[in-house]
Amino acid sequence: PSSDCVIAEQLCLSDSTCNATYRTLEDCALAKTRLLSLDHHSRVRCLNAELDLGNSSLLHCKCHRRMKRQEHCLRIFWTVHSSMTDGENNHESPLPSTVEHWKTDYNKLAALVSGKNCSQLAGDATNPCLRATHICNLSKKCFRLRTDYASICTKGAGSEDVCDRRKCHRGLRNFFEKVPEDFTKRILFCPCQDEFCGERRRKTIVPDCSFQYNTKPNCLWLLDSCLEDHICKSRLADFQQNCQPVDMSPDGCSLHNHAACLQAYMGMIGTPMTPNYVSNSSVEVSLWCTCENSGNQKEKCDQILGMFESNKCL
Repeated sequence: PSSDCVIAEQLCLSDSTCNATYRTLEDCALAKTRLLSLDHHSRVRCLNAELDLGNSSLLHCKCHRRMKRQEHCLRIFWTVHSSMTDGENNHESPLPSTVEHWKTDYNKLAALVSGKNCSQLAGDATNPCLRATHICNLSKKCFRLRTDYASICTKGAGSEDVCDRRKCHRGLRNFFEKVPEDFTKRILFCPCQDEFCGERRRKTIVPDCSFQYNTKPNCLWLLDSCLEDHICKSRLADFQQNCQPVDMSPDGCSLHNHAACLQAYMGMIGTPMTPNYVSNSSVEVSLWCTCENSGNQKEKCDQILGMFESNKCL
């Protein structure tokens, strides 16, 4: 239980010495969030507070996927780890790198779809994305949460009103967090042989709202937006950890665990750094951003974009 940051925080707050240290770290994290520059004495104080935690369960706690109070848990993690890291270079993920296996009724529902009249499901045989959607519709939870985000993300379409991107992102996170991966992975990663299928796959996340802006922002702006958000910062660290490309590796992946990488990729959907397919005719993915006009930070910007566009592991 001590590996859970919420429980670890409760244990720490019940101890006077740990409590005082933790309160110091909260002040340090708050200053960093507000972009306040700390003097040398304050920086040393923050660093010493983190070191003072020693072997405290707070220092080694994690936040589990699909847990309740996830955002609160992630705030605790970054409070404890804020002074020694700058977020973007911190490759330690607050999320345990375990791929979850679900016992679901996916196969039973797929059999029901196969047994239906072919004319009712025209295109199923040649469009795996359409088939995956039909199977999702037979699951109450999958259908409800997919309908929820689709309705939120399409509000404002075709009018001067813009969609509520924040709510759209929250709906997408709910779908990918709460629906078993048997359904979500098949909908997002369905194999396509033609552009009709590819179009459906690309539009899975309703990109007009969740992915695209009127003009492409700079990728450094996307990164800054991500690092200001506990959920996005955590999932970016998880993505960097599980999708770390290595040229010398036979499969191009440092951990040789593509399932964990795909899970980390799905975790980025519904954050300020939401990725998506770039066209209907390929499986290439990217962020909706550009590195033009990056000045002397062009190399850093290219690295951010390259995590998705030219990541052999992914």
